[in-house]
Amino acid sequence: MPLFDLPLEQLRGYTSDVTAPADFDSFWDHTIREAREFPLAAVFEPVENYLTVIDTFDVTFAGYGGSPVKGWLHLPANREAGTRLPAVVQYAGYSGGRGLANQDTKWAQAGYAHFIMDTRGQGYGGAVGETPDPDPSAGEVAHAGLMTRGAGSREDYYYRRVYVDAFRAVEAAQAHPDVDASRIVVAGVSQGGGITVAVAGLAAGRLDGVVAALPDVPFLQDFPRAIDITPRGPYPEIAAFLGRHRERYEPMLAVLNYFDGVNLGRGATVPALYSVAQMDDVCPPSTVFASYNAYGTNGGGGTAKDIEVYRFNNHEGGQEHQWVRQLQFLRKLVG
Repeated sequence: MPLFDLPLEQLRGYTSDVTAPADFDSFWDHTIREAREFPLAAVFEPVENYLTVIDTFDVTFAGYGGSPVKGWLHLPANREAGTRLPAVVQYAGYSGGRGLANQDTKWAQAGYAHFIMDTRGQGYGGAVGETPDPDPSAGEVAHAGLMTRGAGSREDYYYRRVYVDAFRAVEAAQAHPDVDASRIVVAGVSQGGGITVAVAGLAAGRLDGVVAALPDVPFLQDFPRAIDITPRGPYPEIAAFLGRHRERYEPMLAVLNYFDGVNLGRGATVPALYSVAQMDDVCPPSTVFASYNAYGTNGGGGTAKDIEVYRFNNHEGGQEHQWVRQLQFLRKLVG
């Protein structure tokens, strides 16, 4: 894939035209309060993972609307009794789920508690999932996939439920006695990166303990530009829907505005390490830079952040090289 988006010097200064609705904060305040009316009820059941160095727990907790959400918690088997570990809460890419019990334990191998959230209604492509999306709006007229599910209103949009699940996943991780609730890192690739940005923004003033965000090639950023220029992946689901429902463009953008990482990330207050790939035709680099350049700016722009640029990569991004960079970043930040 050739370089198809803006040149790097323009990307570094690119800002989105997306602006938050007047009731953006009150909408999310109400959403989080409503979610917390349901007991978290986090349960951790030890499971056999056939690994000698990692202990794994099958997790269930109450997500959006109190519906059960699954996850894995991986812990180093050689952890000292009574020691609380910093935790990485990880979110999955589009269509993926939490996977098998021993499929991804890399953060626990590095000495952290590693919490992987299942994504409701997904797990059909890539890693398997076990969490349904029982919301009635799941049956609304929509394009195949998830991008337009419930997009007729901000209350019913699919990612409202996912973002609430992700917020409560942090609370679930904090509930385990071996996790240091004051040192939680949120992380993910693609959709997981977009959810990471959302949780970093939602946590500010609403949830203590989140100390860093690691969004890799994040999805769900700068929807208007993404819909216009992205040739591959989930964004074209929206364009395909609008190709048949032409009158829905402005109303749909008004809904998506509440879930755009550009708006959510502005409110973040914790350090972030982003990554972007310049040949990415799934999450175009301009949409990632739109998010990065907006991140933490509601506080005057003093939030620490950095971005790794992978010039010759597509949506795979930096892969193992980015993980090494993340390990270095977290070692300085949380030990």
